[in-house]
Amino acid sequence: MKLRRVFLVILLLAAFYYASTHLWQSGSVAAMMHRLMPSGDSSASNISGPLGSFDLTEAKAQPAYDAEEQNNISVYKRLKPSVVNITSTAVAFDFFYGQVPQQGQGSGFILDKQGHILTNNHVIDNAQRVEVQLWDKHKYKATVIGVDKAHDLALLQINNAASLVPVELADSRGLQVGQKVFAIGNPFGLSGTMTRGIISAIRSVRGPTGSAIEDAIQTDAAINPGNSGGPLMNSHGQVIGINTMIASNNGVDQSAGIGFAIPINTAKAMIEDYAKYGRVRRPTLAFIPLEIGPDLANQMGLPSDYGVLIQRVLPGGAAETAGLHGGNQKAYLGNTPVMLGGDLIVAIDGQEITSMQDVSAVMNSHRTGDAVSVTVFRGQRRMDVKVTLGDAMDRQV
Repeated sequence: MKLRRVFLVILLLAAFYYASTHLWQSGSVAAMMHRLMPSGDSSASNISGPLGSFDLTEAKAQPAYDAEEQNNISVYKRLKPSVVNITSTAVAFDFFYGQVPQQGQGSGFILDKQGHILTNNHVIDNAQRVEVQLWDKHKYKATVIGVDKAHDLALLQINNAASLVPVELADSRGLQVGQKVFAIGNPFGLSGTMTRGIISAIRSVRGPTGSAIEDAIQTDAAINPGNSGGPLMNSHGQVIGINTMIASNNGVDQSAGIGFAIPINTAKAMIEDYAKYGRVRRPTLAFIPLEIGPDLANQMGLPSDYGVLIQRVLPGGAAETAGLHGGNQKAYLGNTPVMLGGDLIVAIDGQEITSMQDVSAVMNSHRTGDAVSVTVFRGQRRMDVKVTLGDAMDRQV
C-alpha cells in the first residue's frame, strides 16, 4: 500500500513537470508573457491582453461636466465653508456614576463676519457647553445668545474666528413644489455631506415642542441625525430653510425621504428681533383661555359650538388694550374653577379658531406689533376687534 502511494506521487510530479516544460517550449506561456509585458522600447504604449488592446499614448481628458453637475459642484464649493458642525455637551445624572456628560451633534451656518450662527434649538437645548467646528477644522467655543423654542431656532456666536464665509439668505415666500434643493450638514458625524432633492410640499407641521411650524418645507433630500440646523438651499446656493426633523420610519431615526425645514423667513424675524431688541420677541394676545367644544357650548348656551373663551385678560396686555372682555361669572368644571361670560374667540384674520393650537399657529405666523382682526361672540353678538399683538416675554398665550 505504501509503495503504491509513493508511485502515484511520482507519476503526478512527472506529469506536472512535463506539462509546464512543454507549454513554455511551445511558446504558449512565453507568448502570454510577451503580450502582457512591454517590448524592449520603454516608450511602448500599446498593451495587448485577453480583453484586447489599450492605447496609453496619452492620458484621456476627463469628460466635461454637464450643466446640472456644474451647478451641483458650484453650490457645494460655495456653501461648504459656510456650514459648521456643532457639538453640544449636557450633563445627566446617573444613580451610580453621578454626573455623566452627554454629547449631541448637529449643524449650523454662518450669518455674518461677526460670527453669528443659526441652528436648531434642539441641537443646543440644555447644553452646558457648545462647540463649533468650521470647515477648516478649527474649533471655537460658542455662546447661545438667543432662542426661539416655538420655532426650534437658536442663535449662536463665536469670537475671534478669521475668514468667515456668510451664507446668502433667500426669500422663502413663493417656493414651488418641484424646485430643486440641496442640504449640507453633518449626518451621523460625516461633515461636509451634501444631498439633493426637490421640494415635496409646503405644509404646517408640529415642531419638536409641539408648536406649529407654518409653511414648513418638506423635501426628499436625504436628511439624517446630524443634519439638524444645517441649511436647505435653492439651486442658486441661497438658503431657503433650516433642516430640522425627519418623519420617523417605524421609530428608526434615519431618512425615509420625508424631511422638513423651517422657512428662512421665520428665522429672519428672530434675527431682526435680536438685532433691534437684543432678544427674541414672541407675539401674544395675553389672555387666559378655555377651549370650548359642542358639549360645553350647549351647557353654557353659547352661540357657537367651538372656539376659545377668554376667562381673563392679562393686565396691560394686547387683549385688554383692544377692549376684549374676560369672564365675570365664577363656575366649576369638575373641581377646576373657571370664569364664564367673556368673549368667545372663533376666528383670527378669518382663520377658524377651535383650540389653542389654532391660536398658536396664528401667533407663529405673526410678529409682535402686528395688527390682527379677532372675531368674537360677545353674548349673542358677533363682532370683529382689531388687536395689536403684544410681547409674550415668558407668558404662554
